[in-house]
Amino acid sequence: MDKNIYYILDASAFIGGFELKNSLNFTISEISEEVKDLKSKMIFDQAIDDNILFIVEPDDLSINELNNVISSSGDTLRLSNVDKKLLALAIDFSNQRKQIKVVTDDYSIQNVLKIMDIPYRSVLTEGIKGIYNWKKICQGCRKEYPDNYDDEVCEICGSKIFKKRIKLD
Repeated sequence: MDKNIYYILDASAFIGGFELKNSLNFTISEISEEVKDLKSKMIFDQAIDDNILFIVEPDDLSINELNNVISSSGDTLRLSNVDKKLLALAIDFSNQRKQIKVVTDDYSIQNVLKIMDIPYRSVLTEGIKGIYNWKKICQGCRKEYPDNYDDEVCEICGSKIFKKRIKLD
């Protein structure tokens, strides 16, 4: 690991056995709730006790910047609030001109990072190959709906609405 790289860690970093070798490791508070198995939880807690892992909260500007990116890509349909907060932290560090790498096996997080040109690495998976957008589409009449459309059935034909992946590159 390069000492100049700031690592932003998703739960999969702890679950997958990512080795924290220096004190440039950061995450958000909610990750502690996602690390559930005993071994991963012990690694997480020990890293905090040893001052090689720090809990940091992203600022509101980064959250707004992220919301702009994911609303145009459709990723808002696929990301949890924890995922969004972790991505906002990556934006924070990137805006501070820090050399960062996000450690995650989550394909939706990787997709957004790829769109924003923020480096990432996987732990247990190969990682995504391309950039994808997501759209809500009716299974029957193929009407497209906005991301914030909450109903699960089409207002026109009554068929189920699903999320469709669209490859960009």
